[in-house]
Formats: sequence, structure tokens, C-alpha cells
Amino acid sequence: MANFEFATAARIIFGAGTLDKIGEVAAGYGRHALVATDAPQERAANLYQSLQQAGLEYTIFHVPKEPTVSLVQEGVEALRSAGCDVVISFGGGSSVDTAKAIAALATNPGQPLDYLEVIGKGQKLQEPPLPFIAVPTTAGTGAEVTRNAVLHSEEHQVKVSLRSPLMLAKVALVDPELTLTVPPVITAVTGMDALTQVIEPYVSHLANPLTDAICREGIQRAARSLRRVYTHPDDIAAREDMSLASLFGGLALANAKLGAVHGFAGPLGGMFSAPHGGVCAALLPHASLTNVAALQARDPGNQAVGRYTEIARWLTGNPDATLDDGVAWLQETLELLQIPGLGAYGISESDFPIIIEKSKNASSMKGNPLVLTEDELASILRAAL
Repeated sequence: MANFEFATAARIIFGAGTLDKIGEVAAGYGRHALVATDAPQERAANLYQSLQQAGLEYTIFHVPKEPTVSLVQEGVEALRSAGCDVVISFGGGSSVDTAKAIAALATNPGQPLDYLEVIGKGQKLQEPPLPFIAVPTTAGTGAEVTRNAVLHSEEHQVKVSLRSPLMLAKVALVDPELTLTVPPVITAVTGMDALTQVIEPYVSHLANPLTDAICREGIQRAARSLRRVYTHPDDIAAREDMSLASLFGGLALANAKLGAVHGFAGPLGGMFSAPHGGVCAALLPHASLTNVAALQARDPGNQAVGRYTEIARWLTGNPDATLDDGVAWLQETLELLQIPGLGAYGISESDFPIIIEKSKNASSMKGNPLVLTEDELASILRAAL
């Protein structure tokens, strides 16, 4: 067995109603919080009330879209102007990544490009970030327990990461009740992202026994509850399952990487106005088929071959299921959740060369169970249109 390491948030608090603890938790790290949020005032009212009751001041920083380099710079300026000493995210993955990046750049000199992967200098953070507390309100990205923040560079038309173990949250507070009011379309795409993020680390060549255990549990919970939360949004047990699947995906990807689906998702999200989870959903069945075919042709002894069959059995609940059965389950789920193919976002075959070129350099692609050829990458995109 290969050596491995596992790093995550210093503290994880999970359960319905745990938002009530946010004031007490935050008071242990500072006196004035910057709250990076995409939520309207009324939806975050309980958070603000809890902070006030604990004696904390707070400054709201609105996150209107997926985080960009310029938005994060604005957030750092707002934090310094208000004199904040702790950062809290309240919202989806965009709010979590925005807050995480603000906390990191508030204490480290220079510009974001000094630290960004692929398009920047990729310098390591030298100073610990301000204390960061993550409160996700969707079940998808698992960003509350990852060590990176994904930022969109509008100049380069790509999404890349600011990454460091120092960026792990002091506290990840996951309250499934916060997902009850998420609209169906967001429930669908974030849920597919959560499922993808427990599948890809399980077949990654960097998988380890600890991430394996987490992924197995996450896949089975998502399999039984992903469709349920869409058709029965008030089912708190299903919401808890998906919040756990999202959390487990974050734990796994931070320590075993992802694969071709997310290798494509970064460039596609930077080039087109497409929801991250929707992109992952459209790609997942076809990346699975292509990976297995490539493995059988070039590395038939790879453990990922058998793992794809395991995944198919967990998804379908059929102990005799094949890969094709698993792919059929995924495609049926996309139809039920009304998630379209990539063509709905304006992506066409003429875009493939630049997408593939950018994807080959993506950090997520490096977790794929094997290196795919350009023809294989193109076949995934073509099938996902």
C-alpha cells in the first residue's frame, strides 16, 4: 500500500439545527466577522442573530456570482476597511470559495495571480490566513473541507485554484436544514456535483484506504437520495444524505484528487456560462465509459476497472449490475433532474481543441485513473453534447 496523507478542517460540526452554534463558534476566533454570502438578508437572519447574541460585529460582503479574481480582491479591500479578523462563508460553493480566498489573501502580500495555479506563479502562501469558518447552504461542492478556492480568471477564460493546506477551514458547520429551501434546479446540479465528487476520487490513481471508505459511504447515500431530494424537497433524511455526500466528496477530493470530469469542468466553466454541477453531470456517464475502455485496453489490471462495476451496483442497488447498467442509471437521473447536455450551454465541436488543451493542464485531470489521449477526450465531449 502506498503512503498517503489526509488533511481536513480542524473541526466539523454536522446536523440539523447546528446553525444556532455559529455565534459561539465564531466568537472563539475573532470579534468582527466578514460574512461572504450569496443569500438574501432574510435567509441569513438566523446567522446574523447568532453572531449578535455572541457579541460579534459583522460586515456583509455580497457574492453575486462565481468567484473571480477581481471579486476576491474587492473582498480583501472590504475586510481591511472594516477591520475584520475572522471570515465566515454562508452560501453555496461560490460563497465558500470566495471567503476562503479572501481569508488567505488578507494576510499574504501581492496579487492573486502570484498564488494561482496554471495561469499564475503558483507561489506558496507564506502566512496563515485569517480564521475561516464555512457554513454551506447547498449540498454539492464540499468546499467547506477542501484546501483550495476555485477562481474564475475572466482574462484567461479559465477556472483555476488558489491552493494551500493553510486554507483549510477552522470550522466547517454543515446544517442540512439550510438546504431545504434550495430551488429544484440548484438541488439537481449541486447534487450531481456531489455524486461526481465521491465517484472520481474512488477511481483516482491517488485513492487511499481512508478516502475509499468515505467515497463508498458517500456514493451509496447519494444513490438513494439524489433523486429523492429533487422529487421530495422537504424530506430531511434525504437532505441529510446529500449534505453528507457533499461533505464526503470534499474530504475525498482534497486528499485523492478528481479526474477527467472535473478536468473538463474548470475550462468549460471559464469559457462558457454553464453551471459547474450541470457540466459535471453531462460529462460523468461518458467519462466513465471512456475511462473503462481505455483501462481495459492499456491497463486491464488497474483496480479502477472493478471499482466502476462496484459503483454501478451501488447506484442501481443491483448486486449483478454492469458498467452499462450504472451508466443507464446516470442517464435516467439526468432526465429526471432535467439536466441538459453540453450543447445547451453553447458548446460545439469547434470548441473542442481549446477545451482539450486547457483541460490537459488542469490539476483535476491529474487524478484520472490513467492519461487519456486527445481522441478519447474529444469522444467524451462529443458524447456529452
